[in-house]
Amino acid sequence: MTKKILLALCAAAVLTGCDNGEKFTIEGTVSGAEDSVLYLYNRSMNGIVLLDSVQLDADGAFRFRQPAPQGGPELYVLSLYDQIVNLAIDSTETVTIQAQMPRMGENYSVSGSEACEQIRQLSLMHSRLQQQVFSIEENTSLMGQPMVDSLRTVLRQYKDSVSRRYIYSEPQSPQAYFAMLQMVYHKYWEPSLVFEMDDSLDGRAYRAVATCWKEYYPESERAQQFYNMVERQINNSRIAAARQQRFEQEQIVVSDIIDLSLPDIDGHERTLSELKGQVVLLDFHLFSTDESSARILKLRELYNRYHDRGLEIYQVGIDQDEHLWKQAVEQLPWVSVYDPSGTSCLRYNVQAVPEFFLIDRNSALQKRSSQIEDLDAELNRLL
Repeated sequence: MTKKILLALCAAAVLTGCDNGEKFTIEGTVSGAEDSVLYLYNRSMNGIVLLDSVQLDADGAFRFRQPAPQGGPELYVLSLYDQIVNLAIDSTETVTIQAQMPRMGENYSVSGSEACEQIRQLSLMHSRLQQQVFSIEENTSLMGQPMVDSLRTVLRQYKDSVSRRYIYSEPQSPQAYFAMLQMVYHKYWEPSLVFEMDDSLDGRAYRAVATCWKEYYPESERAQQFYNMVERQINNSRIAAARQQRFEQEQIVVSDIIDLSLPDIDGHERTLSELKGQVVLLDFHLFSTDESSARILKLRELYNRYHDRGLEIYQVGIDQDEHLWKQAVEQLPWVSVYDPSGTSCLRYNVQAVPEFFLIDRNSALQKRSSQIEDLDAELNRLL
């Protein structure tokens, strides 16, 4: 969940302020792009917002004028096909871009804004980093831990350089903010933030930028949003780490399972160990996802087939919205319990939901979902 929240914030920022008559200008030329349409976007909290567009003629000249942002800097994007130029506007400046297709995103110069020039440098550095990451992941001689170690090395080198040159030197700057929201893409797993909130060094960089933006731009919704996000995520990481350490120390185990005691829809505590004597499908579920309804339907079919033979489902809902959870589980026939903190996920090392485990009649943990090829066959064996 945290990862989704961060990926959403990274793709957006807060809406520009009201139009008070003051405007900024972005102008220049894009060579090699005759008859193409150049777009100007604002990266807002509601997503990427189209502001204006122009069809380029033979000389490739363009000029955009838009209301100046209020309260603090804003992020903008020039886009042509799959090529983009990232920009930051603070007030009423005029920014001039000279670009060449077909690789406008790398082949351009900028004048009139030091922040935009710094962002250009950051974008080029990030492009090289991305090439390194793909090269490592495509290297068949680097599998498993060697690949992970190589990725960590290049990412740490990149972050050390960016932190020194663009973040700690001017943490209140648009380029520092831009750097904190850069993404890295992978061949085999989901994209992630270059700077990780859970990393102690990266966390200091986040806090430095968030604190300075809040101080320098007290009227900026973007600054406030970023500050709140950083504080919330860092605190959550600390709490999760403390809980994990406590659970490891306690090692609360009952008959080969880690026991859970959570409230049901009526507020009654229901333990996992009370189901000893039955085959239990321990399920971790998030009802707010688009896939929830289809998955619940499959669980109903499974429950109807095997319940009379001794199958029980102990389903842990981890939604933040308790009202939504209660509505979703009100008519479910199995044991539904509520854990908005997600601490039960930590106990069972659940990295992503949905996830489930099979527990036999003696309360011995048998398998998790990734170890099961045929669920019906496994249930018939245990029942």
